[in-house]
Amino acid sequence: MLNFELYNPTNLIFGKGQTEKLGQLVPKNSRILLAYGGGSIFKNGVYDQVKTALQGFEIVEFGGIEPNPRYETLMKAVTVIREQKLDFILAVGGGSVIDGVKFISAAVHFDGNPMEILHKRLLIKENAMPFGTVLTLPATGSEMNSGAVITINETQEKLSFGGSALFPKFSICDPTVIASLPKRQLQNGVVDAFTHVMEQYLTYPHDALLQDRIAEGILQTLVEIGPDVVENPTDYKLAANFMWSCTMALNGLIQKGVPTDWATHMIGHELTALYEIDHARTLAIIGPNLYRVLFETKKEKLAQYGERIWKVTGETVEEKATQAIEKTVQFFHTMGMDTKISNYTTDYEKTADFIVDRFAERGWKAMGERQNITLEKVREIVEMSY
Repeated sequence: MLNFELYNPTNLIFGKGQTEKLGQLVPKNSRILLAYGGGSIFKNGVYDQVKTALQGFEIVEFGGIEPNPRYETLMKAVTVIREQKLDFILAVGGGSVIDGVKFISAAVHFDGNPMEILHKRLLIKENAMPFGTVLTLPATGSEMNSGAVITINETQEKLSFGGSALFPKFSICDPTVIASLPKRQLQNGVVDAFTHVMEQYLTYPHDALLQDRIAEGILQTLVEIGPDVVENPTDYKLAANFMWSCTMALNGLIQKGVPTDWATHMIGHELTALYEIDHARTLAIIGPNLYRVLFETKKEKLAQYGERIWKVTGETVEEKATQAIEKTVQFFHTMGMDTKISNYTTDYEKTADFIVDRFAERGWKAMGERQNITLEKVREIVEMSY
């Protein structure tokens, strides 16, 4: 097992009716920026719950944070905070709103051009504005981690950053909020969480036995409940296990002491930046083809995954690994995912060139758990995804 440090200071408050505790969680006398997205919180009752719980606090609202939060939009929120001298941010929404608030938190007191946070992938370890979250859409795990992904509209870039100062102070997770979500968002949430686990699990065999078993437990749970929660989001058992699986997939626990990949996300982010394809759907497009191109270095772990999650059988590692990939694609299809770029756009022929050129500009020439995903392999993965 690799050496590791585990730090996660987020106070997670999980269950029905927990939003009413909000007034006890926000520091007294805080002047709050209430940040949200497109307005679904007005339809599902969450906005009213939040405002009721925060009676007596001074609140300035900032709506319109996009599904792929834009740098340009977030900088407007930074200006509001500075001008009105606010001192706490509350993110009410899904992963995009929470990611956006992490950037706002980092940018408010940043000494320099906040664009550097993204282009230099800076680690923010201090001087971040405190914030909390009320989760409305399970998927990204952003409610219990310190990472975020932001889109720069002007350059069509989707870039990640993070740092220990960007953990939420608290996150309220009430599974009943998923009842009003569209099926597409629920499908996305399941596949997003599933792929988060795969990025940390599907590498090569190692001796972190417990991490493997926890990761497999999350995958098995998502396979068991995924199709049903999409059809029955008011079922509290399904909703609670879905929300908790999404949080556990990316709260830092299963990545400790193990090699991790993340190349599927790096390539997938470019598809979102180029074509506005839902994040989870880019992962469903790229993931299986990355496993095929990297088959020789991933086949042992693919076989283990196939045996333990899908109960595949076969005489050789290669047979079991191949079946595991096909079972994964079948699951993505069951979850409503199309798994080709051409399912989303007709203008895909130069996609591989664009992504390879962009990665070369950034110096991303060796990715994955073995640093063996070269630009040539990126091209092969993307072209196989057409």
